[in-house]
Amino acid sequence: MNEHIKIPLERVAVLVGPKGSVKALIEEGSTAQLNIDSSTGSVEIMEPKDPIKGLRAREIVQAIARGFSPEKALKLLDDDFLMFETIDMSNLARTEKDMQRLKGRIIGREGKTREVFEAMTGARISVYGKTVSLIGYPEQNSVARTGIDMLLKGSTHGPVYKFLEKKKTDLRNVKMGF
Repeated sequence: MNEHIKIPLERVAVLVGPKGSVKALIEEGSTAQLNIDSSTGSVEIMEPKDPIKGLRAREIVQAIARGFSPEKALKLLDDDFLMFETIDMSNLARTEKDMQRLKGRIIGREGKTREVFEAMTGARISVYGKTVSLIGYPEQNSVARTGIDMLLKGSTHGPVYKFLEKKKTDLRNVKMGF
């Protein structure tokens, strides 16, 4: 099963890593071969020896493409219960200015809002292009996604933080961070 993914050109170097180190770690951990075309951003994921781990290769490539550091993306290999998901904001923003405003609401001044989300939920968040991506356990991602949806729909930060604070106690039994 060969798969093709297109990633932004500026993320190709991150995916390859210094002297091919990130690519090698993904290949080793996922049992798949990566064929990366640095001129087009096309990534072919080829013949994983373990099909389940091969699916993780796709998620890791997508996570790096959506702005996650290789260190955070590679955590997907360590724990089968970690999930990668993406929220597309393009249908919520009519203009580029709208998109900047939405991204700013999630990131916050000097990254503060994103830090609060990560601290309260344990999920990792990346805002890149027209997407917000999450890596976390299902319960963590669910709470983070709900809070992000609240912000995207125009809720002020105060009620969103209160919601996260309330949910933080529910998440206490889930491993925080990873």
